[in-house]
Amino acid sequence: MVTSDGTEAKKRRKFDFFEDAKLDLWQWVGVILLVIVLSGFVGWAWEFILAEIQGGLKNFYITGGNLLPWMNIYAYGAILILLTCYRLRKRPWLVFLTGALTTGILELFSGWLVYTLYDGARYWDYSTSWIGIGHINGFVCPASVIVFGLGAVLLIYQLLPRCINLAHQMSKKAFLTLSISLFTIILIDDSINLALKNLDMPTAQDFYLSLGWIFL
Repeated sequence: MVTSDGTEAKKRRKFDFFEDAKLDLWQWVGVILLVIVLSGFVGWAWEFILAEIQGGLKNFYITGGNLLPWMNIYAYGAILILLTCYRLRKRPWLVFLTGALTTGILELFSGWLVYTLYDGARYWDYSTSWIGIGHINGFVCPASVIVFGLGAVLLIYQLLPRCINLAHQMSKKAFLTLSISLFTIILIDDSINLALKNLDMPTAQDFYLSLGWIFL
Protein backbone atom coordinates (compact mmCIF):
# COMPACT_ATOMS: atom_id res chain seq x y z
CA MET A 1 0.00 0.00 0.00
CA VAL A 2 1.29 3.46 -0.94
CA THR A 3 0.01 6.72 0.54
CA SER A 4 -0.73 9.90 -1.42
CA ASP A 5 2.75 11.28 -0.76
CA GLY A 6 4.34 8.17 -2.25
CA THR A 7 5.64 6.68 0.98
CA GLU A 8 5.04 3.05 1.82
CA ALA A 9 2.57 2.55 4.63
CA LYS A 10 3.68 0.50 7.57
CA LYS A 11 2.30 -3.01 7.28
CA ARG A 12 3.11 -3.98 10.82
CA ARG A 13 1.59 -2.41 13.88
CA LYS A 14 3.81 -0.68 16.42
CA PHE A 15 6.19 -3.10 18.13
CA ASP A 16 4.98 -4.10 21.57
CA PHE A 17 7.99 -5.00 23.72
CA PHE A 18 5.88 -7.23 25.92
CA GLU A 19 3.68 -9.05 23.43
CA ASP A 20 6.16 -9.27 20.54
CA ALA A 21 9.43 -9.72 22.41
CA LYS A 22 9.76 -13.40 21.44
CA LEU A 23 12.83 -13.98 23.57
CA ASP A 24 13.95 -17.44 24.60
CA LEU A 25 14.49 -18.43 28.22
CA TRP A 26 18.17 -17.47 28.36
CA GLN A 27 17.52 -14.09 26.76
CA TRP A 28 14.86 -13.41 29.39
CA VAL A 29 17.36 -14.38 32.08
CA GLY A 30 19.79 -11.87 30.59
CA VAL A 31 17.11 -9.18 30.52
CA ILE A 32 16.19 -9.76 34.17
CA LEU A 33 19.84 -9.72 35.30
CA LEU A 34 20.44 -6.49 33.40
CA VAL A 35 17.34 -4.89 34.94
CA ILE A 36 18.60 -5.88 38.40
CA VAL A 37 22.05 -4.38 37.78
CA LEU A 38 20.71 -1.15 36.27
CA SER A 39 18.11 -0.75 39.02
CA GLY A 40 20.82 -0.99 41.68
CA PHE A 41 22.86 1.64 39.86
CA VAL A 42 19.89 3.98 39.31
CA GLY A 43 19.01 3.65 43.00
CA TRP A 44 22.58 4.53 43.96
CA ALA A 45 22.53 7.57 41.65
CA TRP A 46 19.17 8.69 43.10
CA GLU A 47 20.49 8.46 46.66
CA PHE A 48 23.68 10.26 45.66
CA ILE A 49 21.75 13.16 44.11
CA LEU A 50 19.48 13.45 47.16
CA ALA A 51 22.47 13.46 49.51
CA GLU A 52 24.19 16.19 47.51
CA ILE A 53 21.06 18.35 47.42
CA GLN A 54 20.35 17.92 51.13
CA GLY A 55 24.01 18.64 51.89
CA GLY A 56 23.90 21.87 49.93
CA LEU A 57 26.40 20.61 47.33
CA LYS A 58 29.19 21.38 49.81
CA ASN A 59 30.63 17.88 50.26
CA PHE A 60 31.10 14.72 48.27
CA TYR A 61 28.79 12.06 49.64
CA ILE A 62 28.92 8.33 48.99
CA THR A 63 25.83 6.19 49.51
CA GLY A 64 25.25 2.46 49.61
CA GLY A 65 27.26 -0.27 51.25
CA ASN A 66 29.42 -1.48 48.37
CA LEU A 67 32.64 -0.44 46.72
CA LEU A 68 30.94 -0.07 43.33
CA PRO A 69 28.12 2.42 42.64
CA TRP A 70 25.27 0.05 43.32
CA MET A 71 22.66 -0.40 46.08
CA ASN A 72 21.27 -3.86 46.64
CA ILE A 73 17.96 -2.80 48.19
CA TYR A 74 16.98 -1.18 44.88
CA ALA A 75 17.89 -4.42 43.11
CA TYR A 76 15.66 -6.37 45.51
CA GLY A 77 12.93 -3.84 44.84
CA ALA A 78 13.32 -4.36 41.10
CA ILE A 79 12.88 -8.11 41.54
CA LEU A 80 9.70 -7.55 43.57
CA ILE A 81 8.36 -5.15 40.94
CA LEU A 82 9.01 -7.64 38.14
CA LEU A 83 7.30 -10.41 40.09
CA THR A 84 4.25 -8.41 41.12
CA CYS A 85 3.78 -5.80 38.39
CA TYR A 86 4.69 -7.42 35.07
CA ARG A 87 1.31 -9.11 34.69
CA LEU A 88 -0.38 -5.79 35.54
CA ARG A 89 1.43 -3.86 32.78
CA LYS A 90 -1.75 -3.03 30.88
CA ARG A 91 -2.90 -0.95 33.86
CA PRO A 92 -0.29 1.68 34.76
CA TRP A 93 -2.21 2.91 37.79
CA LEU A 94 -2.22 -0.62 39.20
CA VAL A 95 1.50 -0.94 38.51
CA PHE A 96 2.03 2.26 40.49
CA LEU A 97 -0.07 1.14 43.47
CA THR A 98 1.32 -2.40 43.56
CA GLY A 99 4.89 -1.20 43.14
CA ALA A 100 4.47 1.37 45.89
CA LEU A 101 2.97 -1.18 48.29
CA THR A 102 5.47 -4.00 47.73
CA THR A 103 8.59 -1.82 47.76
CA GLY A 104 7.27 0.13 50.74
CA ILE A 105 6.93 -3.13 52.66
CA LEU A 106 10.45 -4.09 51.53
CA GLU A 107 11.88 -0.80 52.81
CA LEU A 108 10.06 -1.13 56.13
CA PHE A 109 11.18 -4.73 56.64
CA SER A 110 14.76 -4.04 55.54
CA GLY A 111 15.09 -1.06 57.85
CA TRP A 112 13.70 -3.03 60.77
CA LEU A 113 15.93 -6.04 60.00
CA VAL A 114 19.13 -3.97 59.90
CA TYR A 115 18.09 -2.18 63.10
CA THR A 116 17.46 -5.53 64.83
CA LEU A 117 20.50 -7.45 63.60
CA TYR A 118 23.09 -4.69 63.98
CA ASP A 119 22.29 -3.27 67.42
CA GLY A 120 20.16 -0.32 66.42
CA ALA A 121 22.03 0.57 63.22
CA ARG A 122 20.15 2.57 60.62
CA TYR A 123 21.12 2.84 56.96
CA TRP A 124 18.43 5.51 56.57
CA ASP A 125 16.20 7.44 58.95
CA TYR A 126 13.23 9.43 57.67
CA SER A 127 12.53 10.79 61.14
CA THR A 128 15.42 13.23 60.70
CA SER A 129 14.56 14.27 57.13
CA TRP A 130 12.20 16.96 55.86
CA ILE A 131 10.58 14.42 53.53
CA GLY A 132 9.78 12.04 56.39
CA ILE A 133 6.33 13.37 57.30
CA GLY A 134 4.15 10.45 58.37
CA HIS A 135 7.10 8.08 58.71
CA ILE A 136 6.93 4.70 60.47
CA ASN A 137 9.79 4.49 62.99
CA GLY A 138 11.97 6.30 60.47
CA PHE A 139 12.05 3.21 58.23
CA VAL A 140 9.51 4.25 55.60
CA CYS A 141 7.37 7.30 54.82
CA PRO A 142 4.63 8.29 52.34
CA ALA A 143 7.04 10.31 50.19
CA SER A 144 9.38 7.35 49.73
CA VAL A 145 6.47 5.06 48.89
CA ILE A 146 5.26 7.46 46.19
CA VAL A 147 8.76 7.66 44.71
CA PHE A 148 8.99 3.86 44.66
CA GLY A 149 5.61 3.64 42.94
CA LEU A 150 6.84 6.00 40.24
CA GLY A 151 10.00 3.92 40.05
CA ALA A 152 7.90 0.83 39.38
CA VAL A 153 6.19 2.62 36.49
CA LEU A 154 9.54 3.68 35.03
CA LEU A 155 10.94 0.16 35.40
CA ILE A 156 8.02 -1.56 33.68
CA TYR A 157 7.48 0.96 30.88
CA GLN A 158 10.97 2.36 30.30
CA LEU A 159 13.83 0.30 31.70
CA LEU A 160 12.46 -3.17 30.94
CA PRO A 161 11.52 -2.41 27.29
CA ARG A 162 14.96 -0.94 26.66
CA CYS A 163 16.64 -4.05 28.03
CA ILE A 164 14.38 -6.19 25.83
CA ASN A 165 15.27 -4.04 22.85
CA LEU A 166 18.97 -4.45 23.61
CA ALA A 167 18.49 -8.22 23.68
CA HIS A 168 17.07 -7.98 20.14
CA GLN A 169 19.81 -5.71 18.85
CA MET A 170 22.75 -7.76 20.16
CA SER A 171 23.63 -11.34 19.39
CA LYS A 172 22.44 -13.77 22.03
CA LYS A 173 26.00 -14.65 23.08
CA ALA A 174 27.09 -11.01 23.38
CA PHE A 175 23.99 -10.00 25.30
CA LEU A 176 24.29 -12.85 27.79
CA THR A 177 28.00 -12.21 28.22
CA LEU A 178 27.27 -8.56 29.01
CA SER A 179 24.39 -9.13 31.42
CA ILE A 180 25.90 -12.10 33.25
CA SER A 181 29.31 -10.40 33.57
CA LEU A 182 27.83 -7.22 35.04
CA PHE A 183 25.64 -9.16 37.43
CA THR A 184 28.56 -11.36 38.53
CA ILE A 185 30.80 -8.34 39.22
CA ILE A 186 28.09 -6.69 41.31
CA LEU A 187 27.33 -9.94 43.15
CA ILE A 188 30.99 -10.49 44.03
CA ASP A 189 31.35 -6.91 45.29
CA ASP A 190 28.21 -7.20 47.40
CA SER A 191 29.15 -10.62 48.80
CA ILE A 192 32.71 -9.62 49.71
CA ASN A 193 31.59 -6.44 51.43
CA LEU A 194 28.92 -8.30 53.41
CA ALA A 195 31.45 -10.93 54.47
CA LEU A 196 33.94 -8.27 55.58
CA LYS A 197 31.25 -6.54 57.61
CA ASN A 198 30.27 -9.77 59.38
CA LEU A 199 33.93 -10.48 60.14
CA ASP A 200 34.43 -6.96 61.56
CA MET A 201 37.04 -6.24 58.91
CA PRO A 202 37.46 -2.98 56.91
CA THR A 203 34.63 -2.55 54.39
CA ALA A 204 33.88 -0.25 51.49
CA GLN A 205 32.65 2.32 53.99
CA ASP A 206 36.03 2.35 55.73
CA PHE A 207 37.77 2.74 52.39
CA TYR A 208 35.73 5.78 51.41
CA LEU A 209 36.08 7.30 54.86
CA SER A 210 39.86 6.97 54.51
CA LEU A 211 39.60 9.16 51.41
CA GLY A 212 37.87 11.84 53.42
CA TRP A 213 34.50 11.35 51.76
CA ILE A 214 31.28 11.39 53.73
CA PHE A 215 29.71 7.96 53.65
CA LEU A 216 25.92 7.68 54.13
